[in-house]
Amino acid sequence: MGLIPYDPFQQLQNFRRELDRLFFDFSSTLKGVDTAIAMPRIDIHETDTEVIATCDLPGLEKKEDVNIEIENNTLSLSGTIQRTSEKKEERVHLQERMTGHFRRTITLPSKVSTEGVKATYKNGVLEIRMPKLSNETKKKIDIDFI
Repeated sequence: MGLIPYDPFQQLQNFRRELDRLFFDFSSTLKGVDTAIAMPRIDIHETDTEVIATCDLPGLEKKEDVNIEIENNTLSLSGTIQRTSEKKEERVHLQERMTGHFRRTITLPSKVSTEGVKATYKNGVLEIRMPKLSNETKKKIDIDFI
């Protein structure tokens, strides 16, 4: 079993994650307020070659409704979920599904390249695959013996 290096900023990241959850829970309880911005939940994991973000965004109807940006090791998602198929004249007794604007910004665990990023949306789940930048600054030099 290998040693896990100590990350002094891990506690700060956990605190930010909890604050995000607090504000998401608060904004999701607001009813009838169009200015509330929901923060969808995101899972982030990495492999040896890429960082993968998975986000639940049920209800997206077209790709123009979501915006994905990567800048300075930060992933930003924003957009709008609209329910155009619902009729306005019906009486609504309970409405818990998210509608309206959403926004989420996450600091990525590794530096990623903006080239070769692939995003797919299937069954209400948005998956973003971002290739890691190669940090290979070490190179073995071959010696020519004469």
